[in-house]
Amino acid sequence: MMRLELILIVLLFGTGYSVVSHFNTSNELMITENAYLNWLQRMGSLNHSVFNEAKNKITPCKKIKVHKNPRFGDYTTVQKAINSIPIVNDCRVVISVSAGTYREKIEIPATMAYISLEGAGARKTIIQWDDTADKKGPNGQPLGTYASATFAVNAPYFIAKHITFKNKAPPPPSGALGKQAVALRISADTAAFIDCKFIGAQDTLYDHKGRHYFKNCYIQGSVDFIFGDGLSLYENCHLRAKTKSYGALTAQKRESMLEETGFSFLNCKITGSGALYLGRAWGSFSRVVFAYTYMDKIITPRGWYDWGDKNREMTVFFGQFKCSGPGANFGGRVSWSRELTQQEAKPFISLSFIDGHEWLMNL
Repeated sequence: MMRLELILIVLLFGTGYSVVSHFNTSNELMITENAYLNWLQRMGSLNHSVFNEAKNKITPCKKIKVHKNPRFGDYTTVQKAINSIPIVNDCRVVISVSAGTYREKIEIPATMAYISLEGAGARKTIIQWDDTADKKGPNGQPLGTYASATFAVNAPYFIAKHITFKNKAPPPPSGALGKQAVALRISADTAAFIDCKFIGAQDTLYDHKGRHYFKNCYIQGSVDFIFGDGLSLYENCHLRAKTKSYGALTAQKRESMLEETGFSFLNCKITGSGALYLGRAWGSFSRVVFAYTYMDKIITPRGWYDWGDKNREMTVFFGQFKCSGPGANFGGRVSWSRELTQQEAKPFISLSFIDGHEWLMNL
């Protein structure tokens, strides 16, 4: 394939506008700009998604109370409450979890849709476990990152509010292998997390796949602590690094120019310790944008890391838009990241990025 054809395809799907400067003629430049503007217009519309239309169910058909004292609730553990729901569920079930620390490892099956989990406050209601990727599972083999999650969701239309998901595994030393320890894994479409906390170290929040919305959440970790291939909007979230050395906030795994995935951080705050990359290019077409976000001095001037693969610098889409704070200075950033214009940022800074007009109303 000719170089120009390859780059035009890349640009059409929003993966790397910065390579325009490599073209030699004004005609090529005009064609490329038009392709990119067409993509921006499509992404800015309400009909850009390749997902099926999402039709949420908000009004509950059943409410379940979890309390450590059996006299005050229907169940004493979250897992027992989930087990009481029909395996194929088609109406909204609200599980109210009273204050307390629940030492449980939980997984919601793919057919158990429309579950809401509501705590008494993120500081009061905590679900925690301590598995790591190198821990042996029931079959004697290492669990791996995927199965290390304290709380795993495989069903669509999940909602969590006012609750903490925690992996208590101790922070690993720098360079340690097999110490990924997921607090929550979301592997389903149309999930929302409001006023929640996600606490861990390496690989805290596995934003695996599907459209997700995180609002007013606190997310803490060290290396790649928000990672996966989701299409997700993080709004008004506090992202806190906890490391004594280098760390990375995101590792987005978009592997193809055809994938409608990426992470967008809107009106967030980044603080903590150590030296932090905004993101590492886990996928060859990794896509991450920070807009109107405060960045503390912990952000390394270069901002982004190519995962040791120079080819990814031509295909990733890493950008900032009107960010603030001592770590937001774009002057030292890698040349293959972008300071976005208003038009370039538009697709990433509203609910339309995740088709939220379809499934996030009345939460």
